[in-house]
Amino acid sequence: MNGMATQKKQEAPLLPVYLVVGEDALKRDTVMKRLRARLSSMGDLSFNADEFDGETAQGGDIVTACNTVPFASPVRLVEVRAADKLKKADAEQLVSYLGSPNGSTVLALVAEKLAKNTRLYKAVAACGKTAVIDCAPLKRYELPRTVRSMAVTHGVTLTEGAAVKLVDLVGEDTVHLDSELKKIALAHRGTDAVNEHEIVDMVSRTAEVKPWEFVDAFAARDVRKCLLYLGRMDSVSPHALLAMCTTRLRELVCARSMADRGNPRGVAAALKAPDWRVKNHVNWARGFTAAELRRAIISSRDTERAMKSGADPRSAFLDWVLAVTARR
Repeated sequence: MNGMATQKKQEAPLLPVYLVVGEDALKRDTVMKRLRARLSSMGDLSFNADEFDGETAQGGDIVTACNTVPFASPVRLVEVRAADKLKKADAEQLVSYLGSPNGSTVLALVAEKLAKNTRLYKAVAACGKTAVIDCAPLKRYELPRTVRSMAVTHGVTLTEGAAVKLVDLVGEDTVHLDSELKKIALAHRGTDAVNEHEIVDMVSRTAEVKPWEFVDAFAARDVRKCLLYLGRMDSVSPHALLAMCTTRLRELVCARSMADRGNPRGVAAALKAPDWRVKNHVNWARGFTAAELRRAIISSRDTERAMKSGADPRSAFLDWVLAVTARR
């Protein structure tokens, strides 16, 4: 590419376009910071950068910015935020542009999601193996280790228990986690690792419990967790939770039947579900008698009727949960 040949040996040549895509906002921001830093080292971006919002931008304006000659710099940056919100006609103009892109411009398309079968995704991918930068979020079980690494960048270390507790309190949004780590770093005194007790003292709960976490606790007949989680699920209706719990009970009936017939490994196939989603079903099913499962399903119907007939939905649901999870 003209004007971009003098790169550091350890850096790959710049491409004319990058798609920074994924639901991890902190990853997306980090990628863009690194890209801006790299381009800034090549020339002044103050006069050589344009930003667009995909929800309102017009394709023609973006293409015009891409074709603009850089001023006192070998390279320009054109960034399109929310590129997945571009209207089809505007996205098509970018597809056409990428057929013969300007060699002195880097077009950065930033998006939470963009299907691989779209013409824009394919046009970007065709520009190079590294053109698409995946910013998919980590799995929840992977977050504590990442949080501990993030903490080091702020000048503190966290114990494993502290990292787990921070994820529990704040949730899986890495931007929010990073923000809390900055506060923790400012408040922490000494060189010892931040422990779980400090996290509890310094961090307010902002994360809601996921519905599936409650349903898992329900299936495990863990009354303590059920009560704890219900207090952290203000935005989830008891009607929805009742439906999800009833579905889980029916799945446990199937799991128990498969186990009784000597085929516990056949649960996933019987339920047409991936293995990881039903890995605990047999153990949970064995925590109920067959009669208890039948009664629970029948009583869920009665609870639904009560909720629709004037009873307080949350109270009716709680009574049902306690009746089902109580061990006799």
